[in-house]
Amino acid sequence: MRYALLISGFVCAALILATRGPAAQSVSLQRDALDDWTSLKSTMMKISEAMPADKYGYKSTAPQRTFGEQVLHVAEANVIQMGRLGFKAAAPAINMKATSKAEILKALSDSFDYGTAALKEQTDQTMLQMADASRFSFGGPSTRARVVFFVIGHTWDIYGQMAVYLRLNGIVPPASQRP
Repeated sequence: MRYALLISGFVCAALILATRGPAAQSVSLQRDALDDWTSLKSTMMKISEAMPADKYGYKSTAPQRTFGEQVLHVAEANVIQMGRLGFKAAAPAINMKATSKAEILKALSDSFDYGTAALKEQTDQTMLQMADASRFSFGGPSTRARVVFFVIGHTWDIYGQMAVYLRLNGIVPPASQRP
């Protein structure tokens, strides 16, 4: 019992000291979200570029989306969800019928740039405010931070599916390639 109390005391003291140090002062929800978002754009652009243009119509089974449709799905979700943050930038038009690799890559890039603009307008305080629920609801009222991390999670889910599409075509996803 004394040992547990002693350990608890050390843990509490360490937490108090940690929150008073310089590292705690530099923590930013908005900056972390923006860093994750820009890193994800790079990852998604690389995996999307890895598929040859003639394989953008590829799908693993008849009911699945094509590779190009997967990329467009991410672009559309980015625009819809990041639009819920409530900011000034106009949403890019996403042609959900696009089939050319160049047009699809542009849509993906534009959707991430739109999200970047949305995040740059945020602060740590606005990230904790309510998102615009009129655009799409996924389980009730949500903070802007929840929306951002939801769409990041969604994109990683689609990334996993895209990695399978690449592998089924004999292509190693860029993130899995050895230097």
